Amino acid sequence: MRRRSIATALAATSIASLGVAATSTAGGGFQNPPQPKPGDFVRKIDNRYYPLRPGTTLTYRGVKDGKPSRDVFRVTKRTKTIQGVRCVVVRDRLFVGGKLHETTLDWFAQDRAGNVWYFGEDTRELDAKGNVVSTKGSWKAGVKAAQAGIVMPAHPRVGDRYRQEFAKGEAEDQFRIASVKASVRVPYGKFKRVVKTKDSTPLDPAVLESKYYARGIGLIREVDVHGPTEHSSLVSVTHAK
Repeated sequence: MRRRSIATALAATSIASLGVAATSTAGGGFQNPPQPKPGDFVRKIDNRYYPLRPGTTLTYRGVKDGKPSRDVFRVTKRTKTIQGVRCVVVRDRLFVGGKLHETTLDWFAQDRAGNVWYFGEDTRELDAKGNVVSTKGSWKAGVKAAQAGIVMPAHPRVGDRYRQEFAKGEAEDQFRIASVKASVRVPYGKFKRVVKTKDSTPLDPAVLESKYYARGIGLIREVDVHGPTEHSSLVSVTHAK
């Protein structure tokens, strides 16, 4: 997942309603909770901090690898069924230095408690001529023991820890909720009561990111705290007529 983890301590109000026991790890680590059943999911993704309305396009600008970047995140009208769950397909295209650098199809679904789950991605990295040079990071829940994760809980709480994805050795992004009252200004506008997360992966311990999510929109900014100097901010949101 672009700058991409399942709760170790899921919000009780969200998980209990699904009949799934919350799990935790001593010392505040990350652990996968039991996966919900296909019947626990709904058709619409309307989580206030991660809404995915078909036809919506979010565009970001920033810096990657020392070059200007543009990221186009489009919620398509397509769906894909994974482990019996109907997932919304998102097309994510990353341009670096004016050229298409990476193209990804992401798969999301929302359970009836309001948690948004991440079921995998098909990602392709391109060279300057547009040839696919790597598919590293691609994974799908249920394949080679990969498990779906939560990208945004229904009720974010400071200190809760999540895994967005778990495909051992390939995709192991995780995050901790650092604040639910952040104030952030990006080119698209100024926002209050923003959810701030700290994102990391055991596959690259040197990298730590901060991400910011605004109500009614989703991700509005991400910036590397440790590791390569990279950042991206929301510049526009459009909706299909």
